[in-house]
Amino acid sequence: MNRKVYFLSDAHLGSWAIQHRRTHERRLVSFLNKIKDEAAAIYFLGDIFDFWYEYKHVVPKGFTRFLGKISELTDSGVEVHFFPGNHDLWCKDYFEKECGMIIHREPMLTEIDGKEFYLAHGDEFAGESNFAILRAIFHSPFLQKMFTCFVHPRWAISFGLKWARHSMRKHKLNGDIPFRGADRESCMKFARHYLVAHNTVDCFIFGHRHCDADVMLTDSARCIILGDWISEFTYVEYDGESISVKKFVEGEK
Repeated sequence: MNRKVYFLSDAHLGSWAIQHRRTHERRLVSFLNKIKDEAAAIYFLGDIFDFWYEYKHVVPKGFTRFLGKISELTDSGVEVHFFPGNHDLWCKDYFEKECGMIIHREPMLTEIDGKEFYLAHGDEFAGESNFAILRAIFHSPFLQKMFTCFVHPRWAISFGLKWARHSMRKHKLNGDIPFRGADRESCMKFARHYLVAHNTVDCFIFGHRHCDADVMLTDSARCIILGDWISEFTYVEYDGESISVKKFVEGEK
C-alpha cells in the first residue's frame, strides 16, 4: 500500500454542549488537511455529527468546512466511508450524492491490503436495556416516517440538538465511564464471541464509548476502541503493515 487508511469517530460536530463549535470543526478539518496527501481511505465510525436528521429536501445547516473538505477528498480519489452512529443515524442520501461518501448502515467485515477488519460504531453491542429500547425506537422506519411527516425541520433539529446537549452534559456531570476491561466491555465481549466462528479477523475497531483502548484478544486478533474527537482526538492509522493508535495535536508536523 502506497498510502494509508485512517479510522476515527465521535466528533459530535455542532454539539450545543461544545462552547467553541467552529473551532472544534476547524480542528477536524485541519486533521483532514494533514492526511489528505497520504490517505487512500478514511473511515468515520459514527457520531461525527451530534445530531443529523435529514429530510428529502432539507438538511441541517452548518458543517460547510467539514463537508467541503470531504467533497474535496472524494473528488481527488480518497475513499471516505461513513458509519452512522446513534447521534447521526438519520442520514439518507445527501452524504453520498453531494459529498461522495460511502455509507455503511450495518457493521462491516472488510479486507484492507491483506488484513481483515471488523468495523462498527459500537452502539449495536451496548448491553444496557434502556439504551437498547431507545435504539430500537430510533431505528424504526415507521416512527422515522411519522416524525418526518408531522414534525417541522426547525423543531426536529432544535429538539435533537437539545436532547444531545442534555445527554452530553449528563455524561460530563456523572463522569464518562472509563474503560471497564476486556471482559466487561460489551463490544469486546462481542468480538471474542465473533472470533469463535471468524478467527481470521485481524482487528476490530469500534467507536461510541468515548474512551480509547487497545487490547489483544488473541495472539493475532486485536480490538481497538476509538477515543472521541472532543477531548482525546485519537485515531487509528494503517499503513499496510502496522496498525497504530495516534493522537492528533494541531500544528504538529
